Amino acid sequence: MEKQTRRRGAALEEAILRAAVEELTSSGFAGLTMDRVAQRAGTNKNAIYRRWPDRLALGVAAYRQLTGAIEPPDTGSLREDALEMLRRANRYLASPLGAILRELMAAAGGASDLLAQLSERSDEPAATWLVILGRAVARGEAAPEALHPRVATVAIVLLRNEFVTRGVPSVPDDVLVEIVDEVYLPLVAQRRNHRGQ
Repeated sequence: MEKQTRRRGAALEEAILRAAVEELTSSGFAGLTMDRVAQRAGTNKNAIYRRWPDRLALGVAAYRQLTGAIEPPDTGSLREDALEMLRRANRYLASPLGAILRELMAAAGGASDLLAQLSERSDEPAATWLVILGRAVARGEAAPEALHPRVATVAIVLLRNEFVTRGVPSVPDDVLVEIVDEVYLPLVAQRRNHRGQ
């Protein structure tokens, strides 16, 4: 009988992350425990704690394994692109994977480094919104001064706020239209006369 080689480095990390992903998708963040991940990965908790300091950090790392790149829409209209992005994000946040993201965001609280990791690989990274806004600038729909990360992402922040503060399972489409028409587009238009940061 051949002796099993002890996993180390990248192989062990991959096994732990795979186990954490399986636990996260089957039980959500609330059911994710270091014990269950260690058991599923065939390792001990110390091996996990050497890589991730706590359950939240492991949950964020596992979530990042589940998400991929987003292709921004290109309808030829800033309004339609922004609405399409919000509609996609709304569907995503209402999905089981979105529920995991909402749990992780709530658990992260003020942990800005973990929140940044979630934003990088969630449903719509800031770069995607900057692409949409950049196309609008190129078409003459927006001024170059509008190309600012906070301006670009204000619509998605407001959508996330609906989920987090109101605890809704999905945001009605008329609210998405209101976010775009009453906040996002006026803000972009206002930046036409804005100079500096």
